[in-house]
Amino acid sequence: MREIHEMSLQEKIGQMLLCGFEGIEPSAELEALIAQQRIGGVIYFARNVANTKQVAELSGSLQAIAERNGTLPLWISIDQEGGMVARITEGVALMPGSMALAAGHAGPEGAYEAAFISGTELRSLGINLNFAPDLDVNNNPDNPVIGVRSFGESPKLVAQYGSQAIRGFQDANVVATAKHFPGHGDTNTDSHLDLPTITHDEERIRAVELVPFVEAIQGGVDAIMSSHIYFPALEPSKLPVTLSKAVLTGLLREELGYDGVIMTDCMEMNAISEHYGTVAAAVMAVEAGADLVLISHRRDLQVGALAAIEQAVREGRIGEAQIDASVRRLLALKARRGVIAEQPRATAALEVGTAAHCAVAQRLSEASITLVKDEGQLLPLPRVRTLAITVAAAVSSGVDEAYAGVASLGAALAEHGLDVIDRVLPLADVSDRRPSVLAEAAAAEQIVIGTYNARFHPAQVELVRELQKLNKPLVVVALRVPYDLLEFPDVSTFIAAYESRPLALQSTARSLLGLLTPQGRLPVALGADYPAGWRWEEGQ
Repeated sequence: MREIHEMSLQEKIGQMLLCGFEGIEPSAELEALIAQQRIGGVIYFARNVANTKQVAELSGSLQAIAERNGTLPLWISIDQEGGMVARITEGVALMPGSMALAAGHAGPEGAYEAAFISGTELRSLGINLNFAPDLDVNNNPDNPVIGVRSFGESPKLVAQYGSQAIRGFQDANVVATAKHFPGHGDTNTDSHLDLPTITHDEERIRAVELVPFVEAIQGGVDAIMSSHIYFPALEPSKLPVTLSKAVLTGLLREELGYDGVIMTDCMEMNAISEHYGTVAAAVMAVEAGADLVLISHRRDLQVGALAAIEQAVREGRIGEAQIDASVRRLLALKARRGVIAEQPRATAALEVGTAAHCAVAQRLSEASITLVKDEGQLLPLPRVRTLAITVAAAVSSGVDEAYAGVASLGAALAEHGLDVIDRVLPLADVSDRRPSVLAEAAAAEQIVIGTYNARFHPAQVELVRELQKLNKPLVVVALRVPYDLLEFPDVSTFIAAYESRPLALQSTARSLLGLLTPQGRLPVALGADYPAGWRWEEGQ
């Protein structure tokens, strides 16, 4: 392993940058970033993924470029939380997301199992760093960006499940990243779009938001990602955590005693870029105490950030000793996770998407389905003509992948022999297509609708209310946040599925038809009538 004193200042600063890129093969521009700017690593998005074989080959090619140019082996990172936030969705055993896992009766051990299998598959693809798990405590129904990415609303529960997920990834020799420090769960603003503020006092922050992170630190988490959120109780100036020395160095390093890698969320998110500028903020983040700066898209900003940080060191704004300390942490972690020693390459036989792994994903998914209420005793569904509506998500602000619409509740029900009118409604078209859907409902004897974040999309609420007026058996399935029930609390039958991935749709269909008994429990409260921990059979 290269010693710090053998590295130039430019090389050291390069190790502190993680870059996104376009395409499914290494471009000349990316090769230059590796060979000339000596960057520490890359991040994969869906735009970099065609299939698992291609991902493994891409990982091998990137490491070969680094080796050929005499630079250190790369971090190859990804957002593979499971559920709705996953960049590789085909050919792998895609695990349920955090809230689905917490709803299941497998307990925290299920989170470990999911993370270990996911980590094992990532490592087989040459990916050595995962931006997971999410340790945010989601106690705000109006949170537009976290929701089901969180294990739930209880700090203790999030800490328990999160610590097991961290252990699972790290046992698979993949870096686990606890995010978004010190907590993104109680915002009603998406930091991809603007700068959120959390106004709680310090006592509340320590009692709620910080609890899972303290547990993660005590458990030896490899990396912690900062949030682009302003906490007035923790920061005297109006600075987001990513740029706050009081939080990153004062609270996280000095008070909480964390000596692992601190990394930023993407510096092109509007919370940073629109208020501070990505390049200038990269310098501020390093000043605050960040070891690894993430810039996911533009090459000019990546190169500009490297030059700006170098200039800040040469001008004395940032001490080179601080750079050295960050690089030591990064290199020590690369050594600990075998990145430096192994020089991983694509393998001939990828251990991804195996029958054994997929069986675990199915078991965990089936355990998550939560029957919140069935006042009309509509379940199991009788085998009559059924209109099945699936509201399909569009790509949001870069957080999650689009639901492609190739899978639907109707298709999943039809696989089991139900007579189905299968309709998929793109989120943006719900209002325009309401008249045609209502006309089709007249030809059905019962209706199932899968809603998707209806709390944030009033057209879905209006559609559900119109369907209720038909006085036909109606089942509502929440295919993202379970908080949808708060928008139409008088529906008689409501299921929380937590995600709209094909596996979740299959598990839901089996539950609707009585082929399995829903065992999930709510990880969040849905008003006073349905507290966290609720499931219908025990609540009647």
